[in-house]
Amino acid sequence: MKVLTIAAHPRKDSLTFSTLHRFVQGLKDAGHETEVLDLYRSGFDPVLREADEPNWTASNQHFSPEVEREIKRMNQHDALAFIFPLWWWSMPAIMKGYIDRVWNYGVAYGPNKLAHEHVLWISLAGAPVERFQKRKYDKMMEHYFNVGLADYVGIPSSKFELFYETIKGEPGNIDEILKRSYDLGLNYTKYQVMN
Repeated sequence: MKVLTIAAHPRKDSLTFSTLHRFVQGLKDAGHETEVLDLYRSGFDPVLREADEPNWTASNQHFSPEVEREIKRMNQHDALAFIFPLWWWSMPAIMKGYIDRVWNYGVAYGPNKLAHEHVLWISLAGAPVERFQKRKYDKMMEHYFNVGLADYVGIPSSKFELFYETIKGEPGNIDEILKRSYDLGLNYTKYQVMN
């Protein structure tokens, strides 16, 4: 399987990037092909401008060169993975901008849907699990990623994986996060969850 792995973190020496490296190693060890799109280092512009504004009346819309390039890249893969820190119960703005611009009308919703088999969302949160369970933030985010995004664009299988207490950096917890990241890559097709 060819998996496009999209990552977002301002620092390459972050736990998010360590997680990315372990996940990618797991994919490769399982025999999958992967390409990593580092949104920060690629210079991706997250702002949706007029050229990429959805045109609800167009039967075939053309987008800016950057978006056309990213649509082509995305469509060369069978499945997707997103790896990012959790900010305000969601993804960083640069990644949301990627969704806004690349998962555009006529590409991912409307007359066409995405043809990808699976998407995996791996997010890293600083707070402990109790803080997310308290008001069911964890369930809200799971619903948002698996149903609000993946199901809406036609991806039949989506999994949201949230790692907790990532700021403290306790060795046991970090080791477990990195092990789990590797396992998610190694067993990528086994972790598929139907929407």
